[in-house]
Amino acid sequence: MSATNGTDRLTIYADYVCPFCYLGKQSLERYRERREEPLEVEWHPFDLRRDKRRDDGSIDHSVDDGKDDDYFEQARENVRRLQEEYDVEMSRTLAIEVDSLPAQQASWYVSQQYPEAWPAFDAAIYEALWQAERNIGDSDVLVSIAEDTGLPADEIRDAIDDDGLRAELEELFTDSRERGVTGVPTFVHEGYAARGAVPPAQLERLLEGE
Repeated sequence: MSATNGTDRLTIYADYVCPFCYLGKQSLERYRERREEPLEVEWHPFDLRRDKRRDDGSIDHSVDDGKDDDYFEQARENVRRLQEEYDVEMSRTLAIEVDSLPAQQASWYVSQQYPEAWPAFDAAIYEALWQAERNIGDSDVLVSIAEDTGLPADEIRDAIDDDGLRAELEELFTDSRERGVTGVPTFVHEGYAARGAVPPAQLERLLEGE
């Protein structure tokens, strides 16, 4: 997933449970459809649940992260607005009870071992959560998604339970914050960044300076 031969590269910091990451992904695809030059996309996982995750994977909403009912209602309104603006179908606007860590671990494994299959797997995880309302924190769901995208089920199940991969992810999460990434999606190109589910025109300016 790294750029070669002078091809532009865009780094995306994202978390599957972020609806704006899904919407931002749709915006990126619209930009890529009209872009003439090839674009390499490098995914960098980000963990929105890091400070609220219990040991069993459930989400502890008693942790004060500054997000109250008003925040979530505003987020829902923004999701609905962008759905209409980007013409994107979503069966849910938020997924505050879903833990994305198992999905991110499976996705990281696929990105390293089966890079050519990763884009389809990445898209399938987003679609499972935001269109089919499946729980991507469930290993069985992720294995099913893997099988549907032609990936070996046994390897994906093992990857989800791999402590070594978990340690790699923790390093990536820490690296994201050390680089100043505090929210997702964040798109980065040659030291410049755009944050949020920005429209295709803004991605064009980020990458092409126009």
